Amino acid sequence: MTDNQKRTEIFNKVWRACDTFRGVIDPAQYKDYILTMLFVKYLSDIRKSQIVELEKKYKGDKIRIERALSRERFIIEEGCTFDNLYAHRSDSDIGQTINTVLEKIEDANKAKLHNVFRNIDFNSEANLGQARQRNSRLKTLLEDFEELNLTPEYVGDMDIIGDVYEYLIARFAATAGKKAGEFYTPAEVSETLARLVAPKSGDRISDPACGSGSLLIRAAKQTGSENNFSLYGQEMNGSTWALCKMNMFLHNMDSSDIKWEDTIRHPLLVENDTLMKFDVVVANPPFSLDKWGQEIAAEDRHARFGRGIPPKSKGDWAFILHMLATAIEGKGRVGVVVPHGVLFRGGQEGKIREAVIKENLLDAVIGLPANLFYGTGIPAALMIFDKSREPNGKGKVFFIDASRGYEQGTNQNKLRTEDIEKIVETFRQRKTVDKYSYLAPFAEIKENEFNLNIPRYVDTFEPEPEIDIVAVQKEIEDIEQKLAKTRTKMDKYLKELGF
Repeated sequence: MTDNQKRTEIFNKVWRACDTFRGVIDPAQYKDYILTMLFVKYLSDIRKSQIVELEKKYKGDKIRIERALSRERFIIEEGCTFDNLYAHRSDSDIGQTINTVLEKIEDANKAKLHNVFRNIDFNSEANLGQARQRNSRLKTLLEDFEELNLTPEYVGDMDIIGDVYEYLIARFAATAGKKAGEFYTPAEVSETLARLVAPKSGDRISDPACGSGSLLIRAAKQTGSENNFSLYGQEMNGSTWALCKMNMFLHNMDSSDIKWEDTIRHPLLVENDTLMKFDVVVANPPFSLDKWGQEIAAEDRHARFGRGIPPKSKGDWAFILHMLATAIEGKGRVGVVVPHGVLFRGGQEGKIREAVIKENLLDAVIGLPANLFYGTGIPAALMIFDKSREPNGKGKVFFIDASRGYEQGTNQNKLRTEDIEKIVETFRQRKTVDKYSYLAPFAEIKENEFNLNIPRYVDTFEPEPEIDIVAVQKEIEDIEQKLAKTRTKMDKYLKELGF
């Protein structure tokens, strides 16, 4: 069986397990139960394989086997395996048993898993129903997962299980409505943004609104290195933070540092009491977040809002200013997904935008097709900033209108491989392409009062084809003649019928 076939098999089995919760709780919630159980099954199957190998190596010496297990990547005690949960699947308190096992796994792996399972309650009456219904659902869930083979001998390298985990997150996002944007950025958008900021081997990479971590992981893969990079993220939602932590482990990125807090009010990625600095900063922050923390901006001890304080009901520029503050001076690169209003809204946002452009930090603006994102049909744009540009120079800004290059879907549009390639190659070449891209000088942007609305720079107007009036008139006359003949025939038939 090929790796792709194994991915598909595992995905399909897990997706069928979701039937246990469909119609009972919202997909944005039941994803936590499914993905947590997948993680536990994976850890348990790895332990099972490790024991087989160690028994061969140490010829059944239990003391040496236990000592070796205590030095493994994760410590899973005998009573905390998936097989143990499966054996107790018919117990009347199975929900509490699962909670207890998760707590013990956390305690045995505090450095890696502290608090990861604390936001998930398998004994929740509010989510899973009263005892009889809850027990029945959990029994079915355990039986569905028992069919999975996640041992290293079967799934091979980490990519298979990591890919399946991300496929599942994407599918949950597709059914989670407006809440989807809180935890997942479409893979094609993440891929495009990661390629535009071009992380290199050795880079320190951050996402201050990391969701479930897929954008960070794609940025890491762009380095072309197995592990010569460092990943940092911060996420406000507890259950999404937990998904991100598990996602990192399933992609063998154990050293990533993912914080759980509000990035604007309480940035935790700090060292020596100041904001950490990164080679690359990427994010898909919540669009136009209301109540983002304006009340603390004026006295922000990290001085992120010196260019201006964004309006209370629009937090887009708050995140951008944070990202710029955390990019390394003279070399840091920033890539962010934004709603189009960020490009042209006035007031304080307009003043901040003007300041950033005058500092020559903005490198490019790329308009994306509408309906790419889960939970919203509005079109978005990518903004690329580069702190290696000459400070306060009157540099140019590169505009791309990629809004018409996509594959149309029933519920959601999608960037195709050729669409992504065109965006990335055009960006790298910085070449003006008719009705697609334009390198705008500072003077033109200033003349437009620092409005970055893409149609001001990329003319996509398609003139109406010229109409041959004589030909159209001739066509009308021909149609009228045919219509007259048809009416004559109809009158004749009606008379024959006595009408």
